[in-house]
Amino acid sequence: MKICISSTVDSINGLTDGRFGRCPFYAIYDDETKEYEFVENKGAKAAQGAGIKAAQIVVDKDVDVVITGNLGPNAIRVLQAGNIKIYKMLGDKIKEQVGYYNEGKLISIDKPGASHMGMGK
Repeated sequence: MKICISSTVDSINGLTDGRFGRCPFYAIYDDETKEYEFVENKGAKAAQGAGIKAAQIVVDKDVDVVITGNLGPNAIRVLQAGNIKIYKMLGDKIKEQVGYYNEGKLISIDKPGASHMGMGK
């Protein structure tokens, strides 16, 4: 299983980012290898369609679960079409999110937040 976490930096010791489509990086944890891969979110600076571009990056990485703060309607549609489960992050540390997920502490997200929520940050 692969778990993707919205991240502010490309380090396990970094902080999560509450934005999905406009976060700078994704921390992707592989449950088999117990390792993290950090992927730059190339959609973050897009004038339009950041959520769709970001979601496609995650789908292309064969992720099973996304842990984030907020995501818009287009991003949630792409992730759901890819059969990816989406959860609301707890706290702000990247390295804690997988544990929270495994302990069943995260709340499922099935409805999007407002469009363009991450603009201007």
